Amino acid sequence: MNNLFDQIEPRTRALSETEKLAWLQLCRAENVGPITFYKLIEVYGSAEDALRALPEIAKRGRKKKPLVAPSLDDVRREYDGLKALGGDIITAACADYPLSLSALDDAPPVISVIGNTELMHKNCIAIVGARNASLNGRKFAEKLASDLGARDIVVASGLARGIDTAAHKGSLASGTIAVVAGGIDVIYPEENTALYHQITEGGLVIAESALHQKPFAQSFPKRNRIVSGLSKGVVVVEANMRSGSLITARMAGEQGRDIYAVPGHPMDPRAAGTNHLIREGAQLIRSAEDICEHLLNFAGSGLREPDFRAVYTPLAPVDYLQEVPENATDSVLDTLSFTPLAVDEIVRSCHLNVSAVQTVLLELEIAGRVKRLPGGRVQLLGE
Repeated sequence: MNNLFDQIEPRTRALSETEKLAWLQLCRAENVGPITFYKLIEVYGSAEDALRALPEIAKRGRKKKPLVAPSLDDVRREYDGLKALGGDIITAACADYPLSLSALDDAPPVISVIGNTELMHKNCIAIVGARNASLNGRKFAEKLASDLGARDIVVASGLARGIDTAAHKGSLASGTIAVVAGGIDVIYPEENTALYHQITEGGLVIAESALHQKPFAQSFPKRNRIVSGLSKGVVVVEANMRSGSLITARMAGEQGRDIYAVPGHPMDPRAAGTNHLIREGAQLIRSAEDICEHLLNFAGSGLREPDFRAVYTPLAPVDYLQEVPENATDSVLDTLSFTPLAVDEIVRSCHLNVSAVQTVLLELEIAGRVKRLPGGRVQLLGE
């Protein structure tokens, strides 16, 4: 899997607190998604230099309104608030950032954590499924999680009702990871408050969103990519055909992870999604033994173990930006569509070199005109 960090030469040293705060500030800036974040680090060499360049980049991308970015005081308050809760931030350049997650094109540049971070570095399986799960489904998920934990496998899930809750309960004693959609201090649903505190004491809670941020619709797919990204495989226990668990399974497949599904009765709508996954090639799961047997043969073709634990050598930003012809922005905008296009297609259509296209795309995303997607694809956004 080709990550933007592949192009950067690492130098091994830890980030200082000042550098961590700059990463957090850049990460929280308007329109800076993970892929663009890494491109900014590649071009400017540090988060501090990238932050200074953002207003000019947005201007070149024809942003109509001033760029919104948090102040250093804002991110320091977030950082201090997290520390007061017993948590910390981990950047993709930190030694304890999970390698399985760093293999993603859109790996979160900064994650907030509370609990035992060692769990991120162990073999992990995600268990997800319906919020309105059946009693049998919840019992199965809890037993499956418990049995995996007995085999020293960490269980990850999203702290939602139903299957997620059962999976966390089953793996509390052995180690469980809860990835939350909102800020790490926002417990959703509230009924899982006691479970959340149990996980912070013996397991691990992870969030990508800012402290105090309430979850919203787009938060959940972002959370799901982390759940699957931490794991060698994703087990779907119950899911209808419109379930978010199927989105998690699709993301897992795109990330090169294994997909497992528990079969159900054809007349049960909650089995429609899992039966569909099996029909499409997912591994049928009856017990933890089935997963462990498959893990023994796990090739991990979608997983890399790059070393992101570094500060990176910058390219020359002035030369990089001077490569763009005057009409390049118009050419790229004329080529883009609301349907995602590969960068290679844009390069061929515009008759521009790769550096020029990448620069224009960087400017357009900072301006809020386009969205970068995993797999080297770009999508035009509405005005």
